[in-house]
Amino acid sequence: MLVSLLITLSIAFAAVCVIVNTTEEIVQVAAACVALICSFCSLIFAPLFLKVLIVLVPVAINKISMTKIKATQR
Repeated sequence: MLVSLLITLSIAFAAVCVIVNTTEEIVQVAAACVALICSFCSLIFAPLFLKVLIVLVPVAINKISMTKIKATQR
C-alpha cells in the first residue's frame, strides 16, 4: 500500500513539474488531468492515519481561528 502511494505521488509530482515547465496548453491540460487523477488515487492508497490527519488539520485550524475571532469580538 505504501509503495503504491509513493508511486502515485511521484507521478503527480512529475505531472506538476511538467505543468510548470511547459508552454504548450494541451500538454498542461493533460498533465493537470494526470496530476488530479493521481492525487485522488493517492488518497485511496493512503494509510488511515494520514486520512485522519487530512481531515483533522483543517478542522483544528478552523476551530482555532474561530476562537480567535470570538476572543477579539468581546
